[in-house]
Amino acid sequence: MSNGGGLTCALIGTGMVAKTHLAALRAAAPRVTLRGVAASREDSARRFAEAAGGDPLHIYPDARDVAADSQVDVAVITTPPNVRLELIEPLARAGKHILLEKPVGRTAEEAEKVVRICEAAGVSLGIFFQHRMRAASRKAAEMVASGRLGALGVVEIAVPWWREQDYYDEPGRGSYARDGGGVLISQAIHTIDLALSLAGPVASVQAMTATTRFHDMEAEDFATAGLRFADGAAGSLVAGTASFPGGAETIVLHFEAASLHLGSGVLSVRWRDGREETHGAEAGTGGGADPMAFTHDWHQAIVEDFVDALEEGRAPVASGRAALPAHRLIDAIALSAAHGRCVEVPQ
Repeated sequence: MSNGGGLTCALIGTGMVAKTHLAALRAAAPRVTLRGVAASREDSARRFAEAAGGDPLHIYPDARDVAADSQVDVAVITTPPNVRLELIEPLARAGKHILLEKPVGRTAEEAEKVVRICEAAGVSLGIFFQHRMRAASRKAAEMVASGRLGALGVVEIAVPWWREQDYYDEPGRGSYARDGGGVLISQAIHTIDLALSLAGPVASVQAMTATTRFHDMEAEDFATAGLRFADGAAGSLVAGTASFPGGAETIVLHFEAASLHLGSGVLSVRWRDGREETHGAEAGTGGGADPMAFTHDWHQAIVEDFVDALEEGRAPVASGRAALPAHRLIDAIALSAAHGRCVEVPQ
């Protein structure tokens, strides 16, 4: 590691979420040092660096210059999904570890290729599935892993978000060519990933998707699906960005001994014997008109876990390979909706 035991990073991409990543990286100091920034246009990188304040940031003309910089350990990539492969291949070949904004790719096939590239190059790939890092999510994972809850019977996943039309007026947003789809891959993927990390993979799905009258966009702003999990549990998913004014996403897991309710950063546990307990603290998640209405703390936790993982020689909590079940389910939902039939989810 280049920074006297810490990591030296370069930020690639200066779009909407880049400010959150900047805050997370700086909050993770001194374990992480942000050396510079690159963007699709050098003037965009320069404006971002000037607005960032703090220590001056190096301006990279493009991502190839990041790959050539021997001082950089990690590339933090926040670009749209359609340029991921062309960025990641030279960075991985240069030995740069990758911290990647979701999704991993526009399709499950593309996501799997990204994972294979990084594994073949021997570099670590972490994904910003920051919902896994909430205190409530960690407690839920601990309780599920303990076995005290018994068998899982029913899973309910809901993402009732709202986006104004001007959100989709940005060129390419909500398109298949740039983003890979709509609400499922751009918003609900966070909740889907967290739910699958707790409940296990889905075996089959029967789905419907739609673009409602509230948005002018190519891909779906509403999706609903019936789920059959690999362990036999039944489930449902409803996700959209057409639910004004937008609400917090929720995951409800009904086990033999208790039901777990995750929402707004809080875990509520209701035991069948009458006991109740609560963990976590309420927080915004960007489900309303302001997509950036959330803290950078969870992104910071992803960064710090990535540093720990490299030091300990393990995979990060939200690794590229761990992200693949969410991508496979999203592709299966799209296929089921397109053909109006039940679809098996590749494992």
